Amino acid sequence: MAGDSESNGNHVLNVNLDGANHNPPPPVQKPKQEPSLFVSVPFLQKLIAEVVGTYFVIFAGCGAVVVNLAMDKVVTSPGISITWGLVVMVMVYSVGHISGAHFNPAVTIAFATTKRFPWKQVPPYIVAQVIGSTLANGTLRLMFSGKQNHFAGTMPAGSDMQSFVIEFIITFYLMFVVSGVATDNRAIGELAGLAVGSTVLLNVLFAGPVSGASMNPARSLGPAIVHRQFKGLWIYIVSPILGAISGALVYNTIRFTDKPLPEITKSASFLKGAGRSGSTSTN
Repeated sequence: MAGDSESNGNHVLNVNLDGANHNPPPPVQKPKQEPSLFVSVPFLQKLIAEVVGTYFVIFAGCGAVVVNLAMDKVVTSPGISITWGLVVMVMVYSVGHISGAHFNPAVTIAFATTKRFPWKQVPPYIVAQVIGSTLANGTLRLMFSGKQNHFAGTMPAGSDMQSFVIEFIITFYLMFVVSGVATDNRAIGELAGLAVGSTVLLNVLFAGPVSGASMNPARSLGPAIVHRQFKGLWIYIVSPILGAISGALVYNTIRFTDKPLPEITKSASFLKGAGRSGSTSTN
């Protein structure tokens, strides 16, 4: 038996009848140390994706605001809403598989609160998002100077309380949708970008004239830093974070069910129902 164990290459402790141990015990292997968070190449790739993704989201969205103000309302309010929705959708599909396409400190904090994102990665993500937003607004300020230099940030059009409440509601709505399409495997994942972009478009369309429809502390911090205008900024930091956390928690509350998966997916999407029977069902 000892000869067989040695010939097949297995590391077996062989003991003779006299109790003499001729093979030393195998060395104890130390556990492999994981690379540090800040030197991990995949994590750095995620941070770069967040910087680039946030940059393009803010550059296009705030760019639409600046062009509209500088070019005699040529973009129009609906056009600004469409721009925000489209750029969010495009960037979700572009880098969502790399970094999760947060682009928003409120979303990152909400994911961490519901244990779907590690807390230790939250500060670097937020820094990356604020950097992307600040660089985007810095680029716009360099491009549009003089009479074309306009503040593309968010400020309350009415009372602070009015803007606080509406920012809470629309961010709640946004995070509720994000939780549904991006974290629930019963949803159609391919439509996540379309759903999130459409939600942003809808929110900006009706809430933009009231509060600016930020839903994103980085979106408001970037222009505030570049233009040094901090009036009402606390609203766009506190309210979206509270709204996003609430939206994620509420979706988590309704996520759990005792129904079997086939029964859930049978009516989980009207698109699936239409594909089978040609009509939607409320059952």
